[in-house]
Parts: sequence; structure tokens; C-alpha cells
Amino acid sequence: MNRLLVTGGAGFIGGNFVYHWRETHPADNMVVLDALTYAGNLQTLAPLLEEEKAAFVQGDICNEALLAELFDRNDFTHVVHFAAESHVDRSIAAPDAFIRTNINGTHALLKAARKAFEAGRGFVRFHHVSTDEVYGSLGPRDPAFSETTPYAPRSPYAASKAASDHLVQAYNHTFGLPVTISNCSNNYGPYHFPEKLIPLMIVNALSGKPLPVYGDGGNVRDWLHVSDHCAAIAAILLRGRDGETYNVGGNNEVANIDLVQTLCDLVDARFAADPALARHFPQAPAATGRPTRDLIAFVQDRPGHDRRYAINAAKIARELGFAPRVTFAQGLGQTLDWYLRNEPWWRAVQSGAYRDWIAAHYGDKVN
Repeated sequence: MNRLLVTGGAGFIGGNFVYHWRETHPADNMVVLDALTYAGNLQTLAPLLEEEKAAFVQGDICNEALLAELFDRNDFTHVVHFAAESHVDRSIAAPDAFIRTNINGTHALLKAARKAFEAGRGFVRFHHVSTDEVYGSLGPRDPAFSETTPYAPRSPYAASKAASDHLVQAYNHTFGLPVTISNCSNNYGPYHFPEKLIPLMIVNALSGKPLPVYGDGGNVRDWLHVSDHCAAIAAILLRGRDGETYNVGGNNEVANIDLVQTLCDLVDARFAADPALARHFPQAPAATGRPTRDLIAFVQDRPGHDRRYAINAAKIARELGFAPRVTFAQGLGQTLDWYLRNEPWWRAVQSGAYRDWIAAHYGDKVN
């Protein structure tokens, strides 16, 4: 039986991974550690907590005393490390939190894992979840990022993740700590915090608010459904080679403006097919038959905005037999439908009311 510590498990990708692992490994023990900063939402994990299928601890990964206590109490076999500050715009406005959490926090976790490993307590692997942004930016004809692409981070966020990647590799090389790293492309899917592109476009479209698109909208990203990412992490955790990095991509390169326009058309189609949506979201242009595309507003580009990301995922396919299953057309439609069905979740996030909900429902379970 595995005993997992999942950091950042109340966030977007971490929360989806917790559900994935519980479904595929129901007998394993799992402790979720999350500081519940603005992007950590315990409502995401409510069904699992109510059924006691996961344990939750509110805490900071920089708190070494807390980490030591958790490792001593649980004898973890695996660490799956999602906890990170991850929004590029926020890293430009306030880099300090990114340095603290992404670098210092990762180092604190590595030290705790090393102690457990060297004590011979059955520790198996430290898996670090990273990003393709560590590789920098690609031109239109450049080959996709591979695991041997030199690091060239261009934002404080990307630089902090690059530094944490190097720390993880150093602990493997210097101390023999068993580690793996995954560098993924842009994720999307359920429970995505609505400051990120796809959920922001959805909730703004439903509210009749502008859909801001940076620059000319020509920035290209490779989109990976979060369920595929979780499956890839699980494969790496169980079968990946020690000390190796695996790039995980969705094989879906899409320009931002094309993505937004496609999403607008999907919203229009959903409203046309279901008259109840117009009554429920009267501020949406689609409620009165107007095109959602009318909300698109080009805004000044952000500093250091990378032009293109693309992932060469041949290694994980070759070594672990992993390939994404969700096409972008399927995933985008499923994601829109999830937000249409789960308005209370994203409304609570927008208003900050989810914090009151956490205190009311789990105040005695988050410490």
C-alpha cells in the first residue's frame, strides 16, 4: 500500500490528481497538504473529505517543522509536489511569493524527503510537477520542447520553476534521492481557477463581461486536458525511471485568439440548444441571440509574453506508453459544460465566499 503526500492538492491540477489517484488506487493512504492561498479551494475536495477518503492538512510547504511532523507520522512512500505559485501576471507584479514558495518550499520538501529516504523508512519517490515555461519561447518554425531543450525562463514564475527543477535534480545526483520531474503544457478542465484563460473566458462570457485577449492574440499554447495530465503523472510516479524528466503535452497547439473564438461559438451553440440558459444567464450576449465574439477585446500585451510553447512528448510515449486521450474539441466542450453545471463553485471563487464555506464546513479539519 502506498502512502502519498500530495502538496497543493486543493488547487486545480492537484485536486484533479487527488480524485484520479483515489479512483485508481482506492486502498492507498493520501494526505493533502495545502496552504489554502487564494487559489486553493477546499470545496474542490469536499466529497472526498466528507467520505474520509483523504486526509487534509492546512499548511505551508516552507514550514519545516510541520513537514517533519507529517513525515514522522505518516511514513510517506511518495511525494507528489504540485504546490506552487503559478500565475505569470502575478509573478510580474509580485515576484517574492514565487521565489519563496516555488524555490524555498520545494527545498524544504526535498530535505524532509531526503531525511525519510536516508532513514530507510520505505520512501520510494519524489515527483515534481513543473512546466514547459522553463524552456522559454519558441518561434513559429522552431522544433517543440524536448527534455534536452536548454532552460531559458523569461518570467519570474518560469525562473522560479526552473530553479526548483534544478534543486530536484541536484538532490537526486548529490544525495541519491529518488526523483522524477514532469514538465507539462497548458492544462484545462474542471476546477480551474477563473483567472486563467479558458475559465476566465467562460465566466466572463456568461456574465456579459469583456473577453480580454493579449496583444494580437497570436500567442500559441499546447493544451492538455487535466485528466490526461493526471494519468501521465501516475504513470511516471509508478513506472518512470529514477532521475528522469518527462515532458507531457496534449498535441494541441492553438493560438489564443482561435481558442477564444472557438469557445465563443461553443457558448452560442449551448444557448441555442438550451433556452433555460438564457433565463439563467441573462447578461450573456447569447441570451439575446447576439454572438459571444462581440465581447472579445484586445488589450495591451503583458511584459515578457512568450510567443509559442509546444511539447515533444515522444519520450513518455516511448518509455511509459502514455498518450493523451482527450482531444481539444472534446475537452473544451466538456470544460464549458462543467462550468455551466457548477456555477456555485465558480461564483464562490469569484466572490471569495468559498473561504466562508471552508470555515463553516471544515474549520476543524484543516489544521
